[in-house]
Amino acid sequence: MKNTTEEKPVLSIETSQSLCGACVYFSAEKYYEEISYQKNIHAEKIFESVDTVLKISGMQLKDLDHIAVSNGPGSFTGLRIGMSAVKGLAFGSSLAIVPVPTFEAMALQVLNYLPDNCEFIIANRVNVEEVYYAKFTIKGNSYIFVENLTILKKSVFLESIVPNSLIFGNAIPHDVDIQINEKNIIAPDPKYIAEWSKKFGKNLRITNFDFLEPNYLKNFIVRSKIK
Repeated sequence: MKNTTEEKPVLSIETSQSLCGACVYFSAEKYYEEISYQKNIHAEKIFESVDTVLKISGMQLKDLDHIAVSNGPGSFTGLRIGMSAVKGLAFGSSLAIVPVPTFEAMALQVLNYLPDNCEFIIANRVNVEEVYYAKFTIKGNSYIFVENLTILKKSVFLESIVPNSLIFGNAIPHDVDIQINEKNIIAPDPKYIAEWSKKFGKNLRITNFDFLEPNYLKNFIVRSKIK
């Protein structure tokens, strides 16, 4: 008997931060994942990771239901590399793309470490002066926003931190005296990109993706020297 659409695996890609990885995901119990933690390797590593997880899972692109990609916010360069890779793979195999909100996939991963009704913050650097910020609370097997995703001045963010906040991300300077949760996460594992797409991405499937762009949340500004 052939697999139904619901039973087909998902290929997922994460490149929004220093983490670079791919996953062939069947379920929370069965998945094949490769992750690298090196800066500036996304362009050369992502297709290698995709090939690896496809081979070890015994799958081909034609066997997949869709491709899920971390959609931001995050590194401008990383997001562009991931989106370009996914578009090429999807176009060549006639697969749909599901863009996955990066912070929500991170929140899905955090669920594994915290109890019900626990509030936590995800905050990653935009630049030296700003941070991407969102606050969540855990409700059962999911999460809800307490404060929606936005960009804050780093000074405002640091002033608003309370000692007992649970913070995930890379926005806290090393010289700030606050305890960060030991399970710190600056980007979601590719597994959770896939899991989010299967749980919440049914209505986000895109087949006409020529104009699909990452959610940078902040306009990308190219600066040049004036001669």
